[in-house]
Amino acid sequence: MVDVGDKAATVRIARASGRIVMQAATLELIASGNAKKGDVLGVARIAAIQAAKRTADLIPLCHPLALTRVAAEFSVDPAKFCVSLEVTVQTVGPTGVEMEALTAVSLGLLTIYDMCKAVDRGMTISDIGLIEKSGGRSGHYRRDLPGAGFQRAG
Repeated sequence: MVDVGDKAATVRIARASGRIVMQAATLELIASGNAKKGDVLGVARIAAIQAAKRTADLIPLCHPLALTRVAAEFSVDPAKFCVSLEVTVQTVGPTGVEMEALTAVSLGLLTIYDMCKAVDRGMTISDIGLIEKSGGRSGHYRRDLPGAGFQRAG
């Protein structure tokens, strides 16, 4: 692992997002709450939060962090047949929380897949990426436009 012992403990925030595309009928099952396995988005929210908290157990050489906040917000888009997930993770410490946010998005979306795979094995998870991060030596970064990379803010 990288030595972060000389870095200042600062408030660090990261936001990541992704989406899962599915059949219209699958999206309706999720939106209506009638999936056989139960409240898909509620379970996926808990999975995302758990994933953020357990990132150091899943990603080799990732520092274990004491998180001060994890928020997972879903949006359903019937026109695009998808569910999007945005996760915000915060800590006060010497290293950032980008990996925690990205891991949370990945596991949240995988949970939706798991809970609905019996009716739609063709679901596709995509567009997982960092939206924004702040805190630390590198300062504030945000994704400018899809596919355009990251831009230094301010």
